[in-house]
Amino acid sequence: MPSLDYAGHETKGETYAMKAVRVYEYGGPEVMRLEELPTPRPGAGQALVKVEAAGVNFADLYRRSGTYRAPLPLAIGLEGAGTVEALGPGVTEVAVGDRVAWADLGGSYASHVLAPVDRLVPLPAPLSFQDGAAAMLQGMTAHYLAHSTYRLEPGHVCLVHAAAGGVGLLLCQMARRHGARVIGTVSTEAKARLAREAGAEEVILYTQQDFEAEVKRLTGGRGVHVVYESVGKDTFEQSLNCLARRGYLVLFGQASGPVPSFDPQVLNARGSLFLTRPSLPHHVATREELLQRADDVLRWVAAGELRLRVERTYPLAEAAAAHQALASRQTTGKVLLLP
Repeated sequence: MPSLDYAGHETKGETYAMKAVRVYEYGGPEVMRLEELPTPRPGAGQALVKVEAAGVNFADLYRRSGTYRAPLPLAIGLEGAGTVEALGPGVTEVAVGDRVAWADLGGSYASHVLAPVDRLVPLPAPLSFQDGAAAMLQGMTAHYLAHSTYRLEPGHVCLVHAAAGGVGLLLCQMARRHGARVIGTVSTEAKARLAREAGAEEVILYTQQDFEAEVKRLTGGRGVHVVYESVGKDTFEQSLNCLARRGYLVLFGQASGPVPSFDPQVLNARGSLFLTRPSLPHHVATREELLQRADDVLRWVAAGELRLRVERTYPLAEAAAAHQALASRQTTGKVLLLP
């Protein structure tokens, strides 16, 4: 039988071993397998990158479980940072030895990743590989939410669910950069402290308070201009009720499960509301937009204007434990795998 690389492509010539996490059936964290595979050779427009750190994201959990469907076997992981190790024919955009970072690139839970060079961005010298892996996907998600999906301005009031999570902490900081008032929801006092440090003016402990009633109290009954909703099923209905007239509900995640179907007439009845379901790939679809968003995020981190929080790191062999930690909703900031 021919040798296959981690993406299922036939390899030719001599290769050396790489490690990658793959799934052969959808399910819980236990379906992930750490395997040793032939290392692919980069083709035209590609670079082989040694992965130094890989980000763990809810999107990885959705792909592993089958909530987001993709052909099996599936290489897990979308985000990381590392060093360019080999180049395909004619590649000039990067050089061997360059430090790079990426997001939305499948197979990142691995010792090596085969990357289209137009999806790699330079990692500024002051930043570590862990910084790069922690900043890319969640940082650019927070960036498009605050700058593009609903551009925050002074005087706006926003509600950020999971305000002490990876995206939440970055989104709170970006919202304050824009002069917006931030109301956050969290589950514990410890998380409330982190959310306040990130810029949340008010923090609601949803385990002790009705967040809908608190939002209405804090806004004098007017509601907020925008809700950044990453929890999904458990909070969706009340999030709609928190919106001011012509407010925006930005649904960008579903940590508690998918939102059930509903009648769009509800949006009219509750004040001509807007509902959108954005995702990162549509906001970095071009090389120009990818570089612009990544440059903003990485430059702010390097300058100390945007603070990252890496809470836990795991080796590749413990990817299942990393998924369990994220799914428990007991983590704050970023979870990383370190090959």
